[in-house]
Amino acid sequence: MIRIRIHYSKGRPQRFTGTLDMQKSWERTFRRAGLRLAYSQGFHPQPKLQLASPLPLGFTSTSEVLDVWLEDEKPPGDLLQALQKNLIPGIEITRIEEIPLNASAIQAIGETARFKIGLPPNVNLQQLQEKIADILSASSIPRVWKGKSYDLRPRILNLYVAPDHHLLMMELSARESSTGRPEEVLSELGIDPVVCSIERTALIARENNQQIVFGLDPV
Repeated sequence: MIRIRIHYSKGRPQRFTGTLDMQKSWERTFRRAGLRLAYSQGFHPQPKLQLASPLPLGFTSTSEVLDVWLEDEKPPGDLLQALQKNLIPGIEITRIEEIPLNASAIQAIGETARFKIGLPPNVNLQQLQEKIADILSASSIPRVWKGKSYDLRPRILNLYVAPDHHLLMMELSARESSTGRPEEVLSELGIDPVVCSIERTALIARENNQQIVFGLDPV
C-alpha cells in the first residue's frame, strides 16, 4: 500500500461541486484509470481519501489537496499519466507525490488560507479602504454563523486591495477550531459575496516547526 498526495486546481466548471460529490468524482477517476483504492476496515468499508480544507460552493482554487491510499505501488509519474486521461472538466493536477503512510492530515496541521477576490466594478474603492482599516483596527468583530456567535477579527490575518484595484486579497485562519470564511469578511465589508469571484490561492500548514505551502501563490 502507498499513500499519495495530489495537488490540483478546481476551475469554474466545478465551482458548484460540493465536497462529497468531488470525493465521488475522484473515486470514479481512479476506477476509470484502473487504480485500486485501499479501503477502510469495518462493516461499511469506504475508499481511503482525504480532501484538505473543503472548499465552499461557488469558489475556485489553485490549492486543492487530496490524500489517497492505493493498493497499487506505482511511481507518481505513472499515476499522473493514468489519472490525467480520466479527469473531469475543470480539474487540473499540478503535482503528485508519495508521502509516508502515517503523515499528518493537512486538516490537522493547517494554519492559514489565502484568497483572491474579484470585486464588482461598482465598488467604491475609497470606502472599501476605509472599511478595511476599520476591520483591521477593531479589537473584535462579533458575527453569527449557523446560529452560533463567534469573533471574526482573530480569523483575519491580512486584508488589502491589490495594486490593480479590483482584487481583494485575504489571508484567513484555517485551523480546525478557527476557520475564517471569505464570504463572512465580504459581508462585513458590505459586499455581496454572490457578485464576487472567490479563488483560494494557497493553503499553509506547519509541521515540526516547518511551514508547508500548498498552491500556486508564492509566500
